Amino acid sequence: MEQLKKFEQILHYQFKNQELLKEALTHKSTKKSHNNERLEFLGDAVLDLIIGEFLYKKFPNAKEGELSKMRASMVNEKAFAKLANYLQIGKYLFISHSEESNEGRKKASILSNAFEATIGAIYLESGLKVAQEITHRLLKEVYPTIDLKALFYDHKTALQELTQAIFGNTPEYIMLDSKGPDHNKEFVMSVWINGKEYATSKGKSKKEAQQNCAKIALEALKEKH
Repeated sequence: MEQLKKFEQILHYQFKNQELLKEALTHKSTKKSHNNERLEFLGDAVLDLIIGEFLYKKFPNAKEGELSKMRASMVNEKAFAKLANYLQIGKYLFISHSEESNEGRKKASILSNAFEATIGAIYLESGLKVAQEITHRLLKEVYPTIDLKALFYDHKTALQELTQAIFGNTPEYIMLDSKGPDHNKEFVMSVWINGKEYATSKGKSKKEAQQNCAKIALEALKEKH
């Protein structure tokens, strides 16, 4: 419990119900009757609303498409894992021995889920306004610059422009695999340029996997040219 008090200090929020906090930090691998999956489900919806409203008010002149891109860059596993790392959530997780030896405390998926569950727990206990205040503070601390350029760099477009300039043609993306249930699919894509494979990467969507491929290929091309 002393450890959890340290986490509450970092979070700047003290739980009235300590069992709710423990549940938010308990991974399903522990096989306990209560884990953070339900709170994660709730937190995901709460964060989607909070961050959507945050962007709506911060950028009064932004178009719907721009707001959607910015929200997509802030409401995803990678972004939530970044916020979780800022809060040092990994240190306070309850995970199984096998997950511990598998470096579960560093896994983006586990960190992201625990962050969503924590916000879900705060919302459940203290309502939207408090969850909003904590999320807004974290966003300002972790993202000193929030705009379309800072949040969403389009690697695919940048790669296309570069390959056209160097080779006179455009990249080709090939899906190699897709696995997992419909609600949690993982896609594996490769990118080919001028008849050569430059990168293979994964993503929660085809678009994300393509962006990840393009990023790797961009770095490789810039080193050579």
